[in-house]
Amino acid sequence: MKKTTFLLLAALFVYSSNAIAQKINYGAKAGLNVSNLYGNNQDKNSLVTFHAGFFTQIEISEKLNIQPELLYSRQGADLNSLYKAKLDYISIPIQFKYNVLPKFFLQAGPQVSFLVSDKAVFYDDNIGTLDTDAKSVDFGFNTGFGLNLGAGIFTEARYNFGITTVAENPDIKNGVLQISLGYIF
Repeated sequence: MKKTTFLLLAALFVYSSNAIAQKINYGAKAGLNVSNLYGNNQDKNSLVTFHAGFFTQIEISEKLNIQPELLYSRQGADLNSLYKAKLDYISIPIQFKYNVLPKFFLQAGPQVSFLVSDKAVFYDDNIGTLDTDAKSVDFGFNTGFGLNLGAGIFTEARYNFGITTVAENPDIKNGVLQISLGYIF
């Protein structure tokens, strides 16, 4: 009975996916991160880093797409000019893209990120590099806009608002501005 129910649900899912999704595209993107850590009164400066990865664009209607992504993203901040907190994540944003005009779109959606590496790189060479106390999973919400430049090329800008705390002491959250250039295959 369980196998029959599973097969029936799987067939229904495949059929409904094909009925809903009219077109599926794949692509790659990369760009600049301007990141910071928010939530306490420490003096922090933004850290300029990068992100890169792949995405799938699923057309729901002429105006609406869903775009799940898989990105490598370096984030963090320069804290008190004492050290740089470098937090490397594998991020999975799911963007809902609304085409306002043929070349202009708005986007918003949730993001979950998994910590790959966390380092505090001190300016004092005697201290060196230490691990931070960053949590292994980070949740955020993205919002932004973009332009389709033609021939499959696009550019976009989005901001990731951290929802969960990166670390408890001090109680801080990620904030990341991403500017990307991408190509749809």
